Amino acid sequence: MIKHLRAYFLLFILCCFASHILAQEQEEWGSDLDSLRRAEEAQQDSIIYNASYIRYTTLDRLKQGTFTVPLDTTLKGFQYYNPQTKPKNPTMNLGNYGLATRDLLFSPTTDIGFRTGFTAMDRYLLTLDSIRFYRARSPFSELYFVTGDQVFSAKIGQNIKPNWSIGANFNASLARGFYQNQRYNDIQPAIYTWYESPNLRYNLQSALIFNTLVATENGSILNDSIFRVQPENSNPESFEVRLSQQREQRPRNTWTDHSFFLRQSMFIGRLDTLNKGTQEQQVLPTMAVAHSLRLNRKKYKFFKNEADPNGALPFSESVLTNDSTMLTTITNDFVYSFSLRGKSVSFIKNEVKLDLGLQHDLMFYKQGRDSLSIQDTAVSNRYNDMSFQNVTLKAGLGYRFSDRVNITTDFRQIVAGRNFGDFHYGAEANLLYNNTVGRLVLAGYFQNQSPEYLAESVNYTYHKWDNSDQLNKIKTTNLSAMYENPRFHFFAKAEYFLMNNYTYYKEVDNPDHRSELLRVIEVTQHESPINLLKLTLGKDFTFFDKWHFDSYIVYQKSDYNDVLMTPEFYTWHSFYYNTILVKVINLNIGFDVRFNTPYVAPAYAINIGQFYRPYYGGVDVNNETITPIEFSSYPIVDPWVTATLKRTNFFLRYDNATQGLFARGYYTVRRYPMAPAGLRFGVSWKFYD
Repeated sequence: MIKHLRAYFLLFILCCFASHILAQEQEEWGSDLDSLRRAEEAQQDSIIYNASYIRYTTLDRLKQGTFTVPLDTTLKGFQYYNPQTKPKNPTMNLGNYGLATRDLLFSPTTDIGFRTGFTAMDRYLLTLDSIRFYRARSPFSELYFVTGDQVFSAKIGQNIKPNWSIGANFNASLARGFYQNQRYNDIQPAIYTWYESPNLRYNLQSALIFNTLVATENGSILNDSIFRVQPENSNPESFEVRLSQQREQRPRNTWTDHSFFLRQSMFIGRLDTLNKGTQEQQVLPTMAVAHSLRLNRKKYKFFKNEADPNGALPFSESVLTNDSTMLTTITNDFVYSFSLRGKSVSFIKNEVKLDLGLQHDLMFYKQGRDSLSIQDTAVSNRYNDMSFQNVTLKAGLGYRFSDRVNITTDFRQIVAGRNFGDFHYGAEANLLYNNTVGRLVLAGYFQNQSPEYLAESVNYTYHKWDNSDQLNKIKTTNLSAMYENPRFHFFAKAEYFLMNNYTYYKEVDNPDHRSELLRVIEVTQHESPINLLKLTLGKDFTFFDKWHFDSYIVYQKSDYNDVLMTPEFYTWHSFYYNTILVKVINLNIGFDVRFNTPYVAPAYAINIGQFYRPYYGGVDVNNETITPIEFSSYPIVDPWVTATLKRTNFFLRYDNATQGLFARGYYTVRRYPMAPAGLRFGVSWKFYD
């Protein structure tokens, strides 16, 4: 026993001695290892990724050179998620997120060439212009969600090499609506990439975008007096609608818009670089050539599989309807740019820039429906299934005297093809005196434009016409002047429009109120020229550094406001308080107020997706003259709160809070009540690593 204890004791002494020797041998390099580890940890902790590591560019910016801009992480306008309710671009719509929408304020398109005529859901499309090509020094992602309308968005962007980035978007929404058959849903995935050569001379951008939009159509509710006479059951879901089939048989408009895009550009000659070696670096070529290829397919389909005893559509015995239009476009765009400027680029002055371009569009158009008679088939084959092309010459000339004077021109002319003779000639002069006095922008354009093809010819179940030899080109002249003073947050703009052959949809004349002519529409061109003066005023006030009052006012005066179906006066105001809570939360709390004067209310043709002017004429059953129905809004108040906590933005808003105070509700489109009061919550998370 004693021998065993002695052996254990000797072993213990040896272990202690050995550990002491090893400790002496490892003390020097062990302390060095700890120092290295602490330095490495300190180095890792010192890198805090934030929004400054993420920058992006767009296709429009890349036309001028290569430069990027930082992410916008402010709260300004964060709560305006709905494209229908943008304060400075309001709409009239069918009363739910995603449904058909028309501009409330007059804003004509400047596109020339072939146009299908389907625009009612354009605001919800994911387009090439909205794609951001990232330059991300660290991986970037963003998640976005809004309750109520259930709007979801996810974005990612990452540089796989210092000069090569990839990104992806995924948008989806599911707005169930308030009344029966108001459901809207969409899915919009997109992937894109941007490559720049190490010598900064070659750029490639490519994108693949898919849009699928489905808008259920109920033909409006049956009760037209819900805001005048209190109904027994005020639940919106209890009101009968004109079209009531559910699930897969529900009446609906389905839009698909799929695109592939590839752009390559090469810079030739001298490269001028601003802010070289920094994130704000700008590469300005003296010569550049670029080619863009775009493959696009659009399809518009209306489906209905039920009888129509309540008059949602024109009189017909049709039950099953499958009307569709499809357009496939292959676009090749060639551009040559030349810039003449001095060698000093501390700021650009005395620069002359010339852009020359040639665009070729090859298009395949198909229009059809589920059942065709022999006569209809002949019409369909002749007018509604065709292929054609357009060749457009483009030119732009610009002169920049200094960073205060910039003059640009834009010329587009279709020289061959189906829409031969279309053109757009525009010019703009940007004059900055100084930051205190402000900036003056003078602009104008003259445009010759073919009517949209839907106005020329359609062979659908409920509407048929052939106006291809009867419609003239639409001529528009525009002059504008804008004064802007960023220091005082003020701007004022005056615009004048002169339009000849203004084209619009209207209900056919029906003085005897024959049932078979109700809701039957036709295309017409206004015989007299239309003049319109549009005045816009905006001012942001700040009181005591924390109180803010933003105002936006528009006045529109025309000799034919009833034809344009637009209000004479629109105003929007936002009053809010900004503060910092517990030193970390940026908080805004306030409310918006908007209002517009009465205007002739348009009706909506659900099977062709067009807003039209109803027929007002003759006398009613009481032998009284029928006058146009006009809608105005009472002062609509939307309280809201926005906040930022680190990388997360929040908003909470209550729409139409004044419902029941001035009126039970309001309309913007005939027979379609606007959404009742409702609460919305939105959140956005940004990740930089």
